[in-house]
Amino acid sequence: MEAVFKVTVGAGIRGRRLDKFLAEHFEKDFSRVFLQKLLKKGKVLLNGEIPKRHHMVKTGETVEITIPSPEKSVIRPEKIRLNIVYEDKHLLVVNKPQGMVTHPAPGNYSGTLVNALLAHCKDLSGINGVLKPGIVHRLDKGTSGLLLVAKNDDAHKKLAKQFKDKTTKRVYLALVDGNVELDNGIIELPIGRSSRDRMKMAVKFDDERSKTAITRYKVIKRYGPFTLLECRLGTGRTHQIRVHLAYIGHSILGDEKYGTKGNFKFPMLHAAMIGFIHPATKKFMEFSSKPPKEMARVIKSGKL
Repeated sequence: MEAVFKVTVGAGIRGRRLDKFLAEHFEKDFSRVFLQKLLKKGKVLLNGEIPKRHHMVKTGETVEITIPSPEKSVIRPEKIRLNIVYEDKHLLVVNKPQGMVTHPAPGNYSGTLVNALLAHCKDLSGINGVLKPGIVHRLDKGTSGLLLVAKNDDAHKKLAKQFKDKTTKRVYLALVDGNVELDNGIIELPIGRSSRDRMKMAVKFDDERSKTAITRYKVIKRYGPFTLLECRLGTGRTHQIRVHLAYIGHSILGDEKYGTKGNFKFPMLHAAMIGFIHPATKKFMEFSSKPPKEMARVIKSGKL
């Protein structure tokens, strides 16, 4: 079935081009290319009429987009190498490389972790729909490390509940700019969509749509101009670690969105450990992985 989404242009957004407004508002659901195709096909209405692609939106205008029914054959298995840390008939623990997108989105159906998983195994949970089979949680494209995948709906429900109840153990390693002063710290600051750039998240105190976010960090080693941190998630908000560390003045090295890219292709952030209760055996399981090559080099040498 077709899906219809309506959104009203809010205050402070006027003067933004329609195609850019759509890309920013729906960035978590659809790719920019897919939305541009909808505009060309007349699937986007502005106040009930087909608009010009370069229309500058105004406060109070209503934008309506119609998403065609998904094609069953859109997501195809692809023989992409997977680094599987653990696997049984209920779940997998995969070590995702930097640069790999976790799951497909309209307009971007290939080269993702899901494409690789479909080629590896036939059974994946269907709770998150056809675009996210088996995906219990996700990592950003540039973030490497451990990711949990469910093979059936029962395992998915039980694992998802652990994430919701905050009983999973998730530890990240981050190389950050500057010399972090405190050996340990807790960053408890609300996170919401940035008002200045809808493609970004931000610490926001005055927005009722912001959500509580808690990040605990510990200094592993100081290198002078940069620091190695261990971060533990108390919540799982979009870009949480990246936003929190940038807010306290220690953005992640290579994180162009919230800091500076420097000489790195991706942010120096790695999901190094994950722990959870197995949905079938009820036993606690814990897995760890080493940082990717470039990050490991910097940690060992102390040189950028």
